[in-house]
Amino acid sequence: MNNLKVLALILVSSALAATADSQSPSPQQSPATAVPGSKTVKLCDNKTTVQVPNDAPKTRAEGQKISDALMAQWKEANPGSNWVQAEVEAHQIVTPADNSKLIGTGQSSTYGTVTPQDVQVWKNETYKMAVYGSTVFHSGDELGSEIAVSCDMCHPRAANTHPESYPKFQPQLGRVALLRDMINWCIEHPVRGKVLMPDDPKMRALEAYIIAQRKGVALDYGKR
Repeated sequence: MNNLKVLALILVSSALAATADSQSPSPQQSPATAVPGSKTVKLCDNKTTVQVPNDAPKTRAEGQKISDALMAQWKEANPGSNWVQAEVEAHQIVTPADNSKLIGTGQSSTYGTVTPQDVQVWKNETYKMAVYGSTVFHSGDELGSEIAVSCDMCHPRAANTHPESYPKFQPQLGRVALLRDMINWCIEHPVRGKVLMPDDPKMRALEAYIIAQRKGVALDYGKR
């Protein structure tokens, strides 16, 4: 079961637990506001919705129907959305930290009380960025390589990149470098591609992937 489906089930459980329970939701109906006598169940994209009758039974089977209705709409609106699953199957990617212990606690005025939806969205979005980074890392085309070289050819699964050691002095650059500086040096030289701007989505994703693969390693900037 993918992360979006897990989130849909979480949302369903929360919505159904709030009221008493008998009909299945209509997958075709996706209004922005609730229909009288029903409640709106929303997917984590904050757009995809289904209407659930207030008297719908609180059973796992009915919950699955709601989840399926949400996912059917989302997949129709997002063709080719299985890229995350495909990339994870092709290249093992370390998952983000589990923040479930924060559910029900306060996180100041920034978040208010943390909900299961908050935790799942944080995980989904963070993981998605790392997975996209893996896609770029393993593709000469994504890196704009003139010679079909990709990062993984020298650094399988981001090995020997040591993001935890940055910033540090890099002889190749003749100065103290951040991780993104070294990524660009590699793109420009062994990969023979075009350097990325610091805020380029590909650069952000590459950093996310490389750091993700070193999860659990202590920071030690400047280490050679």
